[in-house]
Amino acid sequence: MTVSQTSFDPPFELPPAFIAPGTLREMWLHGALCRYWEYGQPQGPTFVAVHGFRGDHHGLEIIAHRMLQILPEARILIPDLPGFGRSQPLPEVTHNVATYAQWLSDFLASLGAGQRVYLIGHSFGSIVSAATAADDARCIQRLCLINPISEPALEGDQRLMSRAAALYYRLGALLPAKLGFALLRSRLVTRLSSEFMMKNNLPALRRYINGQHDAYFGAFVDRQVVLEAYRASTSSTVGDYAASIDIPVQMIVASQDDLGSSDAQRHLYSLFAHARLDVIDRVGHLIHYETPQAAAQLILDFQGEDHEAVR
Repeated sequence: MTVSQTSFDPPFELPPAFIAPGTLREMWLHGALCRYWEYGQPQGPTFVAVHGFRGDHHGLEIIAHRMLQILPEARILIPDLPGFGRSQPLPEVTHNVATYAQWLSDFLASLGAGQRVYLIGHSFGSIVSAATAADDARCIQRLCLINPISEPALEGDQRLMSRAAALYYRLGALLPAKLGFALLRSRLVTRLSSEFMMKNNLPALRRYINGQHDAYFGAFVDRQVVLEAYRASTSSTVGDYAASIDIPVQMIVASQDDLGSSDAQRHLYSLFAHARLDVIDRVGHLIHYETPQAAAQLILDFQGEDHEAVR
């Protein structure tokens, strides 16, 4: 049953002139050093945000910045997933969805006895967050999925692009180490994918997004990690876990998302027991860059709802 659906058409947003940097925190988890960043007030309601494939904490900083403008007392934590950004890869394991979900579950449990957080996942982070909530939601109060992965990569509207990406990563694995690593960090490929995903026509915003991707899209530790994570990102969807999630879920989806059709998103929404669907018009897979103010407001609206109001 679907009963909570809203649609928004906010303007594309120029990036803020200044974003207060978070405080770097570190912990050892599953035998590897995890680095995460804390924003806001230590004693406030806690939000944990999980970035997408090949990203790091920088990708969700603007949403965190906008959330704190609305709710200054919030506490927002953004970890770099193992093997990406400044977090070490996990030793002697395959970096698949199950591994990342167990890692995230233990990360949440480490934050304090009995504390329940608001968990936010973007893109591949939506799969990891959904898998975590499906397996053990004791530390999660509500789950927000931004640009959730709703259909297998090779079955969606952009299946040709998905096949090209699969070939790209296959070549990255087959080439000698130095060449494969260089290919996987190619600035040309980064720029092409960035241009493909953007929907705005604001020169300043496009330059900013391209700059973010140039700076951080290659921030992975080694090619084995990125290849394993790529396989994880294309072998699962949020739908694989939806039926096992019994906490309130918010989907913030984009009407022009190249990685998930509107029909696929609405089907995914129908699989949850307690869900809310918010559709942002005109934007694509980069909600976190193109309409972060709208996303921040929607997240906090959801955080303030009663359980019964969701479904």
